[in-house]
Amino acid sequence: MQFETEPSISDKLRRRFLNSKRVLVLTGAGVSAESGVPTFRGGGNSAVWKGMPFEVISSAQVVEQDLPAVWEWFDYRRDLLQVLNPNPAHNEIATWQDRFSEFTLVTQNIDGLHHKAGSREVIELHGSLWRVRCVSCYARFEILSSRPRADACPDCGDPVRPDVVLFGEILPAGAFEQAAAAAANCELCFVIGTSGLVYPAAGLPEIAHVAGAFVCEVNPEKTPLSALCDELLMGRAGEVLPLLSRLGSDSRTTTGRVATRTS
Repeated sequence: MQFETEPSISDKLRRRFLNSKRVLVLTGAGVSAESGVPTFRGGGNSAVWKGMPFEVISSAQVVEQDLPAVWEWFDYRRDLLQVLNPNPAHNEIATWQDRFSEFTLVTQNIDGLHHKAGSREVIELHGSLWRVRCVSCYARFEILSSRPRADACPDCGDPVRPDVVLFGEILPAGAFEQAAAAAANCELCFVIGTSGLVYPAAGLPEIAHVAGAFVCEVNPEKTPLSALCDELLMGRAGEVLPLLSRLGSDSRTTTGRVATRTS
């Protein structure tokens, strides 16, 4: 496979975007980074919270051993996100749910910015910072910014924990299955701001590709998923996505760098 650089969105993507009815979007950390959401990853085994690396403080093991420390960490993260707003990429994706008759938004992000932008029925593969889950009965409750976070489950009285997928845990029941079914049925699949390294989420564009969908990646640089994509829109999602929605009126839409497959 070879790629050639062009200054505009391809006619093939234009036709797909204008005519497709079943569309799947997968978003990753790159989308939220444009709103200022930090990754907290550090680098190597560097500490990000009270001497602990990200993979430790965000692990199932620490939930079992020191739940108060986990809550300190996640409360801190939520406080940082409280003042952040959706960027043009979040806002644009929110409009697509009314543009396409069958639209599925799947995100790896836990920051809630898609909801804040107005997106509905988001499949949150890794959970949400804005929900808690009971450690015993598994009841889930929203965290409201207008009131203090509860420490105990209102149903059974046992402790609650962040409703996010931590290292060493599996995805929420049914979340990936629902996303995979949409991927297998879509005509057009967008992979936006994701590294393509985290599975099973990274398997969704692969499912769409095998099923015959047109797969488009939006990212500032290539990823391990780039080779299977039919088109790469190389740039910031907040700059590229608004251009897509203007395809109906513009004869050519300049995006900066676009790579299309030739074979």
